Amino acid sequence: MSTAISSVTGADPAQTAAAAGQTLTQANFLQLLVTQMSSQDPLNPESDTDFAAQLAQFSALQQTQAMSQGMSVLQANSMMGEMATVAPSDGSGPVTGQVSAVQIQSGTPVITINGQTYSLSQVTAIAPPVSTPTTNPNTTQTSNSN
Repeated sequence: MSTAISSVTGADPAQTAAAAGQTLTQANFLQLLVTQMSSQDPLNPESDTDFAAQLAQFSALQQTQAMSQGMSVLQANSMMGEMATVAPSDGSGPVTGQVSAVQIQSGTPVITINGQTYSLSQVTAIAPPVSTPTTNPNTTQTSNSN
């Protein structure tokens, strides 16, 4: 049984790559906040509660991003030992194999299949590992006939 999955973030990889250079850090946000405060109209100043609300929204955004990162790591770890199908970024056909390792590269989890690493956004399906029944040579079969 194979289960199709989607990315934890739900973002298109092309959009994610384009937005990577446009990340607003806490230092950037505080710099914008100070600039906004120093440039405001003295006769019609912004409310201090507006600034506090903006800071709270930014903090909530940071926490959401941290939680999303944690979910990605959990998702990758849950794939260990599972059979996964990935779509390589070079456009070649899908690759299927058992996930043998999970690594964190630049803060992003990647999985290893057949010695190659793939991002979670490249995973198209996951299935339980194929198991072969084993027989124990030390056991004997007996028949019970009366």
